[in-house]
Amino acid sequence: MTRYLSDLKIGETSTISGFDTTRLNDREFAEDLEDRLLEIGFEEGLSIELLHKGPIGGDPIAVRIGSMTIALRKMEAESIILGKSI
Repeated sequence: MTRYLSDLKIGETSTISGFDTTRLNDREFAEDLEDRLLEIGFEEGLSIELLHKGPIGGDPIAVRIGSMTIALRKMEAESIILGKSI
C-alpha cells in the first residue's frame, strides 16, 4: 500500500520516495508542483518528519527535512510518496 506524507502522524519519520501529482484535483496547480517541491528541498531518499498538523482539517502541516522546517498545504502533502518509516 502506498503511503503519502498526509498519512503520517505527528512525530513520525519516513523517507521521501517520489511524487504523484495526478492525485490532485486542481490540475493547474499540480502542473508545476513537483518542480516547486524539488526546489525547496523535497528530494527522493531524504528523511522527513511530521511536526504539526493544523487544527482545522489538518491544514497546514509542518515538516522537517534535515535542519529545515517547511509548512505545506495538506493537498501538497497528498502528492508526496513515502518509503519506509524510520
